[in-house]
Amino acid sequence: MVTLNDVAKKANVSKMTVSRVINHPEQVRPELREMILNVMTQLNYHPNAAARALVGRRTRVVKLTIFEDMDTTEPYYMMLLAGIANELNQHQYALQIATRNSYEVGECDGYILTGIRQTDYAWVERLNQPVVFVGSNRQGYDYVDTNNYQAIHESTHYAAELGYTHLVFIGIAVAEPFELDRERGFREYVTAHHISAQIIRLANHSHVATAYVKAHWSGFPRNTAFICASDRLAIGVETAIINQGRQVPTEYGVIGFDGVLLNQIAAKRLTTMKQPLEAMGRAAARLLLANITNSSSLLKPHDQAKIIINSRLSVAESTR
Repeated sequence: MVTLNDVAKKANVSKMTVSRVINHPEQVRPELREMILNVMTQLNYHPNAAARALVGRRTRVVKLTIFEDMDTTEPYYMMLLAGIANELNQHQYALQIATRNSYEVGECDGYILTGIRQTDYAWVERLNQPVVFVGSNRQGYDYVDTNNYQAIHESTHYAAELGYTHLVFIGIAVAEPFELDRERGFREYVTAHHISAQIIRLANHSHVATAYVKAHWSGFPRNTAFICASDRLAIGVETAIINQGRQVPTEYGVIGFDGVLLNQIAAKRLTTMKQPLEAMGRAAARLLLANITNSSSLLKPHDQAKIIINSRLSVAESTR
């Protein structure tokens, strides 16, 4: 059986350093930590997780709770999960998926929460462990998010630069920080540049967007670009345009938001703002693990930690 001493010898470090990588990885330089983890993999060395948890009074488990319904055709959460799991694996932590009805089943050291809505905060306040949100909040909880304002502001600028003369923002009908920031990015750009524009808010379903655009078709002149708050909405808009016998992207442009799969299966592959979901998942896991390590300090008032990662424009067939 491979021992900790075997790992230390092969890595040419002390047993104490290997122990720190296992029990307190944040105390070891990233380059050294990565090298030692690689040696552990080569030797097929597996620390005794139960013993470590007993010594540290920790479970070595992080729970991810998703508050919104997941669409099985869209791998948004799978990519986020991959980032979280990959980062936790580097620190010998396990990931458990929990729901609002199962979060008390089994113990954990902390929670990563996503899909939070205003009505969910009473649930969150009952938690005793450190939490990190994926998605911004104004209640003071630490979070990781994409730059929603930047993403839509940049999408709107791109559509205007392409020469579309009427711009329509199709937003999600929820009064949540992420959506308000997206709408603000659109509103401030068109206002500053005196561009003809509309703002529409819909439920986040493609068929809803298709029905709305069909019902209000006369209000969308040629040379309109639709800036959408999700790829679901963008696909619905694109479908409506094509059903009207019009051309995408020469007569109408469509820009989505997410870039995780739906943009690839649209009739005209969507130009979209691609969210860095894997990077966001890793960042959320790192932030939570830091909070777990310093959990005693979290009992005192502290500044809200915010990690904001920019989305990037992925240009495809739905814009000219």
